[in-house]
Amino acid sequence: MSQARPPFPPFTAETAAQKVQGAEDAWNSRDPQKVSLAYTPDSVWRNRDEFLSAREEIIAFLTRKWERELDYALRKSLWSFSDDRIAVRFQYEWHDAAGQWWRSYGNELWEFTADGLMSRREASINDVTITEAQRRIVGPRPTEEHGMDIDLR
Repeated sequence: MSQARPPFPPFTAETAAQKVQGAEDAWNSRDPQKVSLAYTPDSVWRNRDEFLSAREEIIAFLTRKWERELDYALRKSLWSFSDDRIAVRFQYEWHDAAGQWWRSYGNELWEFTADGLMSRREASINDVTITEAQRRIVGPRPTEEHGMDIDLR
């Protein structure tokens, strides 16, 4: 049984921003089970070159992701919204097992059901190598920075 997940569509600028911040907070928990609860049981995803459907596949994907992307820290920014859809820009930083740091840049398209669960997620992501000294995303976003845009570089 799915739980309703406010805020609900149709979105306003305020409720779309709340949805984006809620997603950022959940993903920064690095808890695949917790993150999966924001999606419908039959949610479909495209993440880079992977196609997923259903929460079980989402949980398995996120588990693999955070085993590989160490010290992951994410920032999301609202790009646009309509009645039941939100477009998001995001960046996250992480390092691999060899110690190489990366900044991943991406865009997501989200579609929601009336009960506020995401039924579709499409993500396009590119990775850029960085040094540890170039990092600017560390841990969850402080509350006073909620809603702030992300620098492009």
